[in-house]
This record gives sequence, structure tokens and C-alpha cells, in this order.
Amino acid sequence: MNKPVLNIALIIPALNEVESIGPQLAALSRHRFAQILVVDNGSTDGTAEAARAAGAEVIVEPRRGYGRACQAGLAALRPEANAVMFMDADLADDPEDAARLIDVLAEGGWDLVVGSRVVGRAEPGSLTPVQRLGNWLTTRLIRWLWGVSFTDLGPLRIVRRSALKRLDLRDPDFGWNVEMQAKAARLGLSVTEFPVNYRRRRFGRSKISGTILNSVRAGLKILWTIYRCWRAPLKPELPADEPRQDYP
Repeated sequence: MNKPVLNIALIIPALNEVESIGPQLAALSRHRFAQILVVDNGSTDGTAEAARAAGAEVIVEPRRGYGRACQAGLAALRPEANAVMFMDADLADDPEDAARLIDVLAEGGWDLVVGSRVVGRAEPGSLTPVQRLGNWLTTRLIRWLWGVSFTDLGPLRIVRRSALKRLDLRDPDFGWNVEMQAKAARLGLSVTEFPVNYRRRRFGRSKISGTILNSVRAGLKILWTIYRCWRAPLKPELPADEPRQDYP
């Protein structure tokens, strides 16, 4: 029996990334995406125009927040998309790792594959001490609560659309990635990590780790998200007789 084909959509939330978005999209153009969506999250520097010029489909979400941008991208998915990759717009992620994550998802039958910068190759200075501490603490909380081991909350990840429906993600900003991983762990979804490369930001400024205040706010939000995922009721599983057509 032949495996169904993966139709992968790429969602790139972007806020004031005009210098990096064009080169990033050019590097990604040779990979096998059925749809590339750049979600302009209230940019004031021409990011949307640069993304359109590079051939991406641009979605405008003026309400600031990483989670809101991701949700806007999900709302614009074509019906045939059965897996979604998320990637930041700052060129810190290596576009070549995108193809590797797709292969891992397809070959292993996973629901979620997270690119780990911790077990991969992170360029010196690309992860701040605060980020490393936050990753360490959060992933250990997930392991302690639900027995699932992660090493990173990295932005580069790929997830099946059927899994996204069960995850029922709601966080509007910094908690989006950890909500995805915490709920996947709690639901018992099939998850894994894959080592990826990570580089220092070449252009612009980080929206989270660029200042101590933002880093602290993000850290507190992540801890609150873990607590909320622990306490919140879960969305019920798909009925046993409902086929999961998007599984290869």
C-alpha cells in the first residue's frame, strides 16, 4: 500500500524582517513546499512587500503576537495541506534543515518533529544564557509532568495537521511553541527531536531575547503556559472510525 503524499505548508511569522525575508525565501524555494505563507505581524519596514516580491503568499495579521501570527497562517492553509512547518524569519534557522525535518516526519510517522538547537550546532552567541536556562527548565518540567523528553523549544518544527486539530493551540504570543510541546506530551502524541543548525541573527533585533525585560516576560509566560497546559481540559481524540488521511 502506497503512503499518502505529504503536502507541506510553511508558515513564517515576520515582524520587521525586511532584510532577511528575501534571502530566506530564496534559500527555501528549492524545497518541497506546497504553500509558503509569510504572516506579516504589523511590520513597518516593508517586510510584506519583500516577501511578495520573493514569491510568498502574504497574510496580514496586524495584532502583534507570535501565536496570533501562527494562527493567521493556519487559517489560510489550503485544504490539501496535511502537515505544517513553522520557521522564524530572521535567517537564524538553516533552510537546509527544513528538508531534513520533512524526511524525519515522513519516514518515522511522527506527529511532531522539533528542531533542537541544543543537540544540534548552535553558533556561539546565537542562544543567550537566559534562553538556555529557559529551555533547560521548561523541558524538564515537561518531562517531570508527562514523561516526555525534549531539549529545546526551537522555532523550527513540523507537525501534522491532524495533530494540530487535537492540540487546539490558543496562546497568542510567546507561549505558542511550549504550548504545542506540552500539549503533545500530555496527549501522548508521537514526538521526536532532530538536531539542527542555528546561527546568530544577522539583521534586526530579536523580539524576545533582544532585551532583558522581554526575556524575563517570555520566561514567565512560558512557565504560566506549562501550568495552564497541565490544568486545562484536553480536546477529545478523533473517533476511532474517523480516518486520518494525512498520515503517511
